[in-house]
Amino acid sequence: MPSAESTPTSVHESDPVHPTKDDEVSRSGSEFIGGPLGRRALLGTSWWTPVRVIALVAIGVFALGLVQKAPCYNGGWFFGASSQYTHACYSDIPHLYQGRGFADGLVPYFDKLPGDMQYLEYPVLTGVFMEVAAWLTPGSGSIQHQEQWYWMVNAGMLMVCAAIIVVSVSRTHARRPWDGLLVALAPAFALTATINWDLLAVALTASAMLMWARGRSLAFGVLLGLATAAKLYPIFLLGPLFVLCWRAGKWRDFGKALSGAAVSWLVVNLPVMFFAFDGWSKFYTFSQERGVDFGSFWLILAQNSTDPLSTDTVNTLATLLMLLSCAGIAALTLTAPRRPRFAQLAFLIVAAFILTNKVYSPQYVLWLVPLAVLARPKWRDFLIWQACEVAYFLGIWLYLAYTTSGNAHKGLPTDGYHWAIGLHLLGTAYLCAMILRDILMPERDVVRRAGDDDPSGGVLDGAEDVFVFGPAAHPPRHAAHFDGPQVEWGNDQGAADRSL
Repeated sequence: MPSAESTPTSVHESDPVHPTKDDEVSRSGSEFIGGPLGRRALLGTSWWTPVRVIALVAIGVFALGLVQKAPCYNGGWFFGASSQYTHACYSDIPHLYQGRGFADGLVPYFDKLPGDMQYLEYPVLTGVFMEVAAWLTPGSGSIQHQEQWYWMVNAGMLMVCAAIIVVSVSRTHARRPWDGLLVALAPAFALTATINWDLLAVALTASAMLMWARGRSLAFGVLLGLATAAKLYPIFLLGPLFVLCWRAGKWRDFGKALSGAAVSWLVVNLPVMFFAFDGWSKFYTFSQERGVDFGSFWLILAQNSTDPLSTDTVNTLATLLMLLSCAGIAALTLTAPRRPRFAQLAFLIVAAFILTNKVYSPQYVLWLVPLAVLARPKWRDFLIWQACEVAYFLGIWLYLAYTTSGNAHKGLPTDGYHWAIGLHLLGTAYLCAMILRDILMPERDVVRRAGDDDPSGGVLDGAEDVFVFGPAAHPPRHAAHFDGPQVEWGNDQGAADRSL
């Protein structure tokens, strides 16, 4: 049944949404390049399409992020315990080249490693990515020279992932290609891109979101399964998608997505699982046994307690909090006055996982950036959140500088680090609150205010509800006071446009 009052306004106009007309922060920022888009602008008449411009901007900003790592590349990773922290240029990549056996030619998951970590503690597809980079790394010269090369090779491969991410985000909302600039210019994205290998999973997830938006359910599932084979978090997207398809009655499409995800994940994992089970399972056992770590509210509790909770207790409580979050998101999906957009729920479920987890590493922001842009492409809120993440990025390295500088105590003490943790948790919670407000009052959603229903929703875009309860059976409470275009529900125009 329809969940909102509608007007005759069409929701599938071909004209793109221009941020300088739609967003006050974007309008003000455009003064640096000549001001807001005017009526004399030549659109679609040049090779410089929005997607190409955004991709080039992303590569340029990514390169600036590489330059930021120069002090470590030239010595910080190799000389002095705290130099890489005082310069805020730490990366796992060069350290794990030797630490995980790549320098010695050991095969991930199959060969045991010397030291406490017996096997590589990353999912299989990430391990393959790391191994390919090791193949491309020259094996001659000093170990420092090899580690520098290994980081550079990985940086090049991760730059390709970054380009895939911005192109996918720019094309997911067809009428809002310029939203991809939020990803391209995100400072936390550039600063954390080469800390670890997270961009591989993020690129696969962004590509999966694009496939779902195009109505290709099976391709979405295959890509999401591959993303889950690289990092655990993408699997959580299937939860809100299940509830959305339940509300819209799109069981066949959800079945295709689930089947594709299961098959692609098994294709990647089964060979390693069968021939090297101990190595394959290390990621899962390590995640379970890992204690409370950086960036989480659990760390604040542990460092301020005389009797910290055990790891098993934290695991149990974190799981319960996540389950409660999932139940809340499911209830929200089925009772919201208008069916939430897929990207909104995708951001909320991943944010819930991060906020309740026992570790919130600085590079986890990469998981959220593309989803945040699709969920709430609002420059003001995005930049507020990014400022919190940049503050935390500096805070964690200054804290580590403090703990590794001995009696010199150069850096940020524990209490200061706790404030940095609180700030980046609050920043993520703030963006969650804004998205929740958009769901409960859909007339405030900038995507729907432009006249769209769910441009990243694929088969859900413009579909009728078949199962709702509570407020979902009634129009939005504030819809009568909104003068912008409303979406006309229950038509097939969305599906027709996707087929063009």
